[in-house]
Amino acid sequence: MSEQSTPSALDEWLAEACRLLGITTDPRLSTPLLLDVAARAAHTVVRPAAPITTFLVGLAAGRVGGSDEDVARAVRAILAGLEAWEHD
Repeated sequence: MSEQSTPSALDEWLAEACRLLGITTDPRLSTPLLLDVAARAAHTVVRPAAPITTFLVGLAAGRVGGSDEDVARAVRAILAGLEAWEHD
C-alpha cells in the first residue's frame, strides 16, 4: 500500500487494523479524541509520549469494557494529568 494522508486512508486503515486485531467496534468514533490526546502529549511532554499515551488510554479503556465512554473517560483523565504537568 502507498503512503496516503487523507481521512479516507485513515478510515481504511482503522477498518483493516480492527479486522487484523479482531475488534468489532468502530474506532472512528474515538479517533478525534485520541488524536487530540496524542497531540497534547507530544507538545506537553515529548513527542514520543504521543503513541505511548494513546496506547495507555486504549489499555485502560479496554480493561474496564472498551466502550466509547470508557475511552472518553481515559482521555479526560490523561488531559487532566497533562494540564497539571504543564503547570508544574
